[in-house]
Amino acid sequence: MRTFRSRLGPTELWAVVKADGYGHGALEVARAALEEGARALCVATVAEAFGLRAILPQARILVLGPTGSEDLRAAREARLELTVSHGEIPPGIPVHLKLDTGMGRWGLAELPGAGEGVVGLMTHFASADCDEVFTRTQLERFLEATAPYPGVTRHAANSAAALRLPEARLDAARCGIALYGLSPFGTDPAEDGLEPVLSWRSELAEVKRLESGESTGYGRRYVAARPTWIGLVPVGYADGFRRDLTGTQVLVEGRRRPVVGTVSMDAVAVELDRELARGTPVTLIGDGVLAEEHARVAGTINYELVCGIGSHPARTTRTVIDA
Repeated sequence: MRTFRSRLGPTELWAVVKADGYGHGALEVARAALEEGARALCVATVAEAFGLRAILPQARILVLGPTGSEDLRAAREARLELTVSHGEIPPGIPVHLKLDTGMGRWGLAELPGAGEGVVGLMTHFASADCDEVFTRTQLERFLEATAPYPGVTRHAANSAAALRLPEARLDAARCGIALYGLSPFGTDPAEDGLEPVLSWRSELAEVKRLESGESTGYGRRYVAARPTWIGLVPVGYADGFRRDLTGTQVLVEGRRRPVVGTVSMDAVAVELDRELARGTPVTLIGDGVLAEEHARVAGTINYELVCGIGSHPARTTRTVIDA
């Protein structure tokens, strides 16, 4: 929040906390953002907004996704603001008209008259993280279309544009992934003055020695070429540590070690350089191990990885029983 505030100047910062705060905990993130000056919260659905409204009665909350007619009454009662990307403008509720300038997803082909109840005009950039030329084209289309509506709040910038395209900041910027210290460009967050806030930690639940020719995990994808110590971590793809993260690195007692073999539903194997005790700390994300690194190994983006981390209490705390 402070990094963004120092760059945005008079532009309002609206914190995007959809998908449970990108897997970080929507309520915790929302509270921190509001305390540091966020002027609004953005979610994907009315249901997500209700969860925040119950705890944050005074917050300004904008629903970015489509809203069904059956939710309009409840949205009015909850004092939500809605995004309109097709159809008629619902009466009696603040709305933001969304113009499709090149995303090819939600959005109006052209703006209707900004009548009573329209408090915002918005668009969504398709490639602010990788194609500045097309992003500027979208911005030009948006500015031209919204010029006849002075005084109505205009917002277009996402995290990438807020960081590197100053002219796109307009009246408000909807900051999502970078608000969590993650890079919208898939690079080291430090390049843009960001520091990841998420840590994901576990421990070694079992340590065993594989002799030459012995294997660990399904499919025998890892066969020891020599006597090797293996540490088993009680985290797997059911928790969001994806099956395609074999080969990535984690920290074991502060040292980088490779993930080997097949990631299981509830366990992952790490090759150790020596025998270690059960309970030795393991850092899956944090302390220099970046979500962006894991994303490159998995062939995906950091958004997907952090949104997929399971935080259900039944899985968060494990008790390992030696049978």
